[in-house]
Amino acid sequence: MTTEISREILVKRVEELEKTNLELETLVGYYRGLAEGDQPKDASREYKDRLFKFIFGNPDCKQWTLSLYNAMNGSNYTNPEEIRFNTLGNVVYMRMRNDVSFLVSSVMNLWEHQSTFNPNMPMRFLIYAGSLYDKYIQESTYYKYSSRIQPVPTPRCVCFYNGRQEQSEKTVLKLSQAYEGEGDIEVVVTMLNINYGKNQELMDACEPLKEYAWLVDRTRFYQDTHVGLEEAVSLAIDEMPDEFLLKGFLMAHRAEVKGMFLTEYDEEKTLRQEREEGREERTLEIVRNMLKEGIGPVSLISRISNLPEDEIRKLAAALGIVI
Repeated sequence: MTTEISREILVKRVEELEKTNLELETLVGYYRGLAEGDQPKDASREYKDRLFKFIFGNPDCKQWTLSLYNAMNGSNYTNPEEIRFNTLGNVVYMRMRNDVSFLVSSVMNLWEHQSTFNPNMPMRFLIYAGSLYDKYIQESTYYKYSSRIQPVPTPRCVCFYNGRQEQSEKTVLKLSQAYEGEGDIEVVVTMLNINYGKNQELMDACEPLKEYAWLVDRTRFYQDTHVGLEEAVSLAIDEMPDEFLLKGFLMAHRAEVKGMFLTEYDEEKTLRQEREEGREERTLEIVRNMLKEGIGPVSLISRISNLPEDEIRKLAAALGIVI
């Protein structure tokens, strides 16, 4: 009993230290900028996190995490302190940190939020899960050399999607879908569409999720009326009904919330640009190969590649090919 109590105390202390460390990192960055001559910036632009994580992965708001967990699993846990966050703060993959991970009873929950559809999420979850279980083994009584099976928490991998691209309410993604042959490792990720109006049963069972989806939807509405993103966020927060559970919290952290929206917007924009650049480079490579193989005429290459004929002639000249 004493060992178990001590472990709980240590876990709580770790969570407190991680929170303190995040605050210190933010302050260090701020004062370093001042020391180097930078002008103070709007606080919203300093907060590099995701709103979904800020709401559902926040040690100070475990009741909302528990509400979403219960809604998804049909459970009825009532004590938020049963949630033990173990989110990884130092594992970066594709410029993204692990969003939310926590233990409830014997379940290891891995949650990610995406505003851009990514069919490769299972690989990402595989990387996160490896680090999380390694951490679990180090902090538990798990004995990997035992002659008996050592129980481990059951993994549950969920991706919450709220991008503008239309997606099904529920999509199952599997790592094996990416294999070029048979494989021995499987990772299953359930992607839930949490855009406002989708997965209504889940929304009705979790008020904080419905309110979060409403906020994102209203922010996009104001954006589409050609209002700047920061102003759109403020208008949406101000318009929230007073009975919304999240309203007081979001108003108290308005600057951070704006920063999170800006961060996600910048990430989406960067990913779109990278995809576009990738497509352009592949098109140019195809045209180069067609020129080298003598496939023509120029008008045919232009129709296939959608490149103007003058650009194709420039590519040919650069390759030393006369056309």
